[in-house]
Amino acid sequence: MVTAAQIKLIRSLAQKKEREACGLFVVEGEKMVAEAQRSGWAIEAVYRREEVGEKAMERMSLLSSPSPVLALVHIPDAVRVAPAPGPGLHLALDGIRDPGNLGTIVRIADWFGIDRIYASPDTADLFNPKVVQATMGALFRVRFHYEDIPELCRRSLSAGGHVYGTFLDGENLYGKKALSFGEETPSVIVIGNEAHGISAETAAVVSDRLYIPPFPADDPGSESLNAAVATAVTVAEFRRRQQ
Repeated sequence: MVTAAQIKLIRSLAQKKEREACGLFVVEGEKMVAEAQRSGWAIEAVYRREEVGEKAMERMSLLSSPSPVLALVHIPDAVRVAPAPGPGLHLALDGIRDPGNLGTIVRIADWFGIDRIYASPDTADLFNPKVVQATMGALFRVRFHYEDIPELCRRSLSAGGHVYGTFLDGENLYGKKALSFGEETPSVIVIGNEAHGISAETAAVVSDRLYIPPFPADDPGSESLNAAVATAVTVAEFRRRQQ
């Protein structure tokens, strides 16, 4: 039996301020809940349709089509405590606002074995229900932290690493002779805001400016690439070079 108070709590977690106050977020769907259970993250409660009833499930679900199972999961402290960047290939998200983009980028990072994702404070909330669903469970496998991105970049450079970013005046990604993969020092790939790109403060500390060329090169169709698509193209080229 699920109470009205429990349903009210679950519904309130659609709001960021309530998630932060409770330290909980909602996971829905058989696959997603199974991923959460395998991850070792602390789970507060699991609700199944056959146990609580279809009407109750409809009332508590944050999706347009209620799933057969829903879980309340504790937000890990590590998300708000960012470690210094060590050796490895990292993503730095500079103002990614669209929940779908953020969730897709987390999936991309999981697929390509990115060591960590760092996100600016104005990036969308990882535990927004739309972000959670878009990750398809990848958020339980990718280490994600909110951090001051310009400062992260400066620390990476101080450690002897590289900071990459995509710009219209950058060097052709496919023609660049040397790329660092973070074997001994940090390598950070910055992904900029959907509308405005990489912020001026972050751009000032990018060591390697890259450009993703269109095809044909002299006749670009769209003005730019979607942030998640640009992430996939860039990271795929880095990993291809490691083969």
